[in-house]
Amino acid sequence: MDEEQTAGYREPCVVCSAVDWGVSDEGRFYCRSCHNVIERSREVVDPNITPGSSRVSTISRGSRTKRAERGRQWVVCEGFQFILQHQADALIALGVTPRFKDQVLCELWRIYLQKSRQAFTNSPERSCSFRLRACDSDRSAESSVLLSSETDGETNPSNAGSATDWSVCSGSLDASSYLSTRLRPSGRLMSMKRTLALIHLALTWTRELLTLSDLLRLVNEGHVPYVNAYEKLPDEMKLEGKDALIFRVKSVPSHRAVHKEAQTLIVFLQLPAFPPISRQSLLHPALLSLRYLMDANLPDELHPWVCRLTEVARMEDEAFQTSDRLSRPVLPRYDVQAAALVIVTAKLLFGLDDHTEWDLSNQAADHHHHDGSVFSVRRWLRLLQGAVMRAQQRREDAVARRRWAASRPLHPNTIKTCVVMKRKRVAEQVQICFEKLSSRPAGGERGGAERGGEPSSFRFCWGDEDGADGPSLQHQKLRGLPTPSSSYWHPSLKVCDPRKCSGHWEARLPSSFTWLLQLFCFLLDLKPQDLLQEVLRVESRLVRSSTRTRAETRTRAETRTRTETRTRTRKRTRTETETESRTPQKGPETVEIR
Repeated sequence: MDEEQTAGYREPCVVCSAVDWGVSDEGRFYCRSCHNVIERSREVVDPNITPGSSRVSTISRGSRTKRAERGRQWVVCEGFQFILQHQADALIALGVTPRFKDQVLCELWRIYLQKSRQAFTNSPERSCSFRLRACDSDRSAESSVLLSSETDGETNPSNAGSATDWSVCSGSLDASSYLSTRLRPSGRLMSMKRTLALIHLALTWTRELLTLSDLLRLVNEGHVPYVNAYEKLPDEMKLEGKDALIFRVKSVPSHRAVHKEAQTLIVFLQLPAFPPISRQSLLHPALLSLRYLMDANLPDELHPWVCRLTEVARMEDEAFQTSDRLSRPVLPRYDVQAAALVIVTAKLLFGLDDHTEWDLSNQAADHHHHDGSVFSVRRWLRLLQGAVMRAQQRREDAVARRRWAASRPLHPNTIKTCVVMKRKRVAEQVQICFEKLSSRPAGGERGGAERGGEPSSFRFCWGDEDGADGPSLQHQKLRGLPTPSSSYWHPSLKVCDPRKCSGHWEARLPSSFTWLLQLFCFLLDLKPQDLLQEVLRVESRLVRSSTRTRAETRTRAETRTRTETRTRTRKRTRTETETESRTPQKGPETVEIR
């Protein structure tokens, strides 16, 4: 349509030298490349003039600046409420039970609004000089918090008036006060990172088999909205200006950062004890470690050893695995804990000291060369190393193909709208070039989103099927293992400060152990320092438990020895006494000891 109206005008744009003109609703000519508006207007032939007349009329000259569309009043917590709803809906579409959203997440959000005094309270927090009021029945059912334009004793001229005659809103009402530092020390302010923490708490409460590392992986792959989640907001909620500093994010937070925010929310919301994590729960190390053994292509015979190690370290009971704000105010990192137990078990059985594991591999190759049913660490390392390199390449290709530019660019300054729109078009063109130059993944391959299929909890696919990462080693046997007590080693069990000693741990640890640590870091998207600290905690509990067990055994043995000695002494004394009582005594009287 624009081509027909501007066919006769081929002058280049004075700003970008492009010949790509369009006509706005007001009849003004603008450059579709840089949005530059010129003085020229569209000519329209007046139908009331008789044919043959050269008289024409032009559309009246309007304002150069396009008038903003009318929105509605809204506050920041409403925007986070919409984002939380879309994140929960995305998880439910992936298989999470709907009870996670209806009964748990909504209740946690209600508690947050009440504790932060934004809703569900008789004395709401008055930020930005506005007062909370109830939501109208004709508004969206998803919005539970609205702000009135009445103030306490005085009127703000920029926001005065009722809901029917208020001026055009260009963003949220309380963005300025939300960015102030007055409420930050109290922990009341919601952020995009805290939305993931709240989702993680709700998943943990419902005991879903979706750990924090799984949640962050879904966010990275784009299955759960986060980076451009503000695009899910309704059109009537305009995001401009300072809203960009609240809802715009550039990267996905780390595992440690989200877990720290979850810990802060537990204290701020004053949550009761979580439902118990029993041995039958999917988050218990007994079942979660089996999943990581399968993903790492380790033999199934390692699982009983992991369960035994969990019992020896006294990490299997419900009190240790369940978070309680009063008795145990620590939210366990179930995925990191299970991975650490698998690593410690591998150290117990295979040594991982750059000597023992290779001796075991040589023994397996010498005695069971033709059978091939005995697990070999050397073969496993070669197989996993190639699979990890291919998986990393698939991840990099998926990141390169991913759309990183938002369809609705969010910028804090309205003056730079033209620059932001120009960057958006450049990003779209670059993405089209990448799609043409890069190869698409085959549609028939199995696996997660990096393979072009549905998201999966497993990084690798082991077996004989087409597209598998390699043969499965899960049914191989463990033979010729050394005695764990004589071959186990451990570094200093003091947990280092990652801010002071980052990176020096690789030089003082065996290479095979470092490689296994990096493998599980790849599986869980963790930093090696975080996983190493959890391994040190498990080893510390194992050493303390072994020391305590030996002390208790020694105490019981000494107690039993003393009891047996005392019993033998009493029997000998009683026997001697009875013998003396039966022997005739000379004297004035006989004393009988009973």
